[in-house]
Amino acid sequence: MPATRRAFLTGTLAVAGTAIASPDVAFAARALTATNGWELATRDVEADVAPRALRLVHGRAPEGLAGSLYRNGPAKFRRPGGSSQHWFDGDGLIRRFSISDGQATLAARFADTEKRRQETRLGAMVMPGFGTMPDPRAQIQSADDASPANTSVIPVGDKVWALWEGGSPMALDAETLATEGLVTLNPDLKGMPFLAHPRIEPDGTIWNLGMGGAQAIVWRVSPAGDLLDAKVIPLPRASYVHDFSATARHLVIVLQPWVRTRNVMPYSAGFEWQQEGGTQVLVVDKADLTKTRVFELPTFGFFHVGDAWEETDGTIRFDVCAHDDMSFAASGAHEILNGVPVGGSPAHLAMAVLGADGRGRLERTGVVAEFPRGDARRAGLARRYSLHTTGDTPGRPLADGVGVYDWASGRDRAFIFGPDHVPDEMVYVPKPGATAEDQAWLVGPTINLKAGVTELHVLDLARIEDGPIATWRADVALPAAFHGSWKA
Repeated sequence: MPATRRAFLTGTLAVAGTAIASPDVAFAARALTATNGWELATRDVEADVAPRALRLVHGRAPEGLAGSLYRNGPAKFRRPGGSSQHWFDGDGLIRRFSISDGQATLAARFADTEKRRQETRLGAMVMPGFGTMPDPRAQIQSADDASPANTSVIPVGDKVWALWEGGSPMALDAETLATEGLVTLNPDLKGMPFLAHPRIEPDGTIWNLGMGGAQAIVWRVSPAGDLLDAKVIPLPRASYVHDFSATARHLVIVLQPWVRTRNVMPYSAGFEWQQEGGTQVLVVDKADLTKTRVFELPTFGFFHVGDAWEETDGTIRFDVCAHDDMSFAASGAHEILNGVPVGGSPAHLAMAVLGADGRGRLERTGVVAEFPRGDARRAGLARRYSLHTTGDTPGRPLADGVGVYDWASGRDRAFIFGPDHVPDEMVYVPKPGATAEDQAWLVGPTINLKAGVTELHVLDLARIEDGPIATWRADVALPAAFHGSWKA
């Protein structure tokens, strides 16, 4: 049905003003006290980071590599009058790593949100969040007032959008990172949720969801950021959905058995793990959103999925980093800012197969993995590789390396940075003129715990085991980030 603010709010379990933040660094949290320097992963950054040159400390930049890596994540959690109670609820700091002519630079600015303005004035973190209770001092007229804009960042037209989960994108200047204001795609849909994991087709068309209990808004946006369509669809259950996937013809929405059953705050307290319910996948026809199919899979929880594709017989495949349950998001992450170590098992890479006969299955690889990424040029199309972080263990559930899984051979290749590094998710950057999927660089930062600084690395996908071919070092340490995008 056509999307309207009234219709969407009528059917949702969400409470007005409840912030829905992201769990993207949850996997880092459980190892904070494992060794010296882990506090850098959730340190407070007190001010914007002015543009500065990075120092080349290893190798040299590959010829032809030029562009900007934008990353977003929380970087302010604590104030004298009251602090956030959950990792996911800190203020968003947008980073820009730029590479040109063999040189690298870094700049970072906080999103100028209503949340940050109020909390700066009060000297306290007062807004509700994923795991933070609201403070009576918070003045909230809409969900956008509580947005930390802290989860992801994507290029849209000549801007970049900082994305949250529970409300509007925030537009920033792509060069200066200056906040330009909330994005209103349609006045009737102002403030409606817009997930932090849009699926972008090779032509730049943006598909996204906005979650509201047992229904979702399906957004379709032009490469320039103009609304093409928005409709509300029903969902079989009110699952927690942080990420979804898409083929060239279908949206693929995984509905895990972590289901919103109570309208309470903080937001995470309203979910219940329903083991017996299994995991479902809703497949929606892009051309007609009323045409849907539901597939049943074994029970698993998840935060992130990779791009899906469809085979000639109609079979749909997509990679997913599957968890045993969602116990960390449900109960663990709020302890992280107080330095409490949390155990648990890491996610493992798997391939979900939705057969043309209507039956689904999950093919597990046994490879520890999170944050699956691929070649953006092949979004929605068949591909061979999944880029991922790796190295998580119950003793160290924060990744210490990056890997590439080959679905054709069943082989996983990786480079381990070691216990003194906290790697962020890396992005896939095609080499100039390349057409083969393995002709690409992997670009991303780590926190060097021993040196107390942030580093930027470039690896060759085809020789990932050899480690970085170039590393630059900053003179500051930025906390762990969630997601990012490359803009050439």
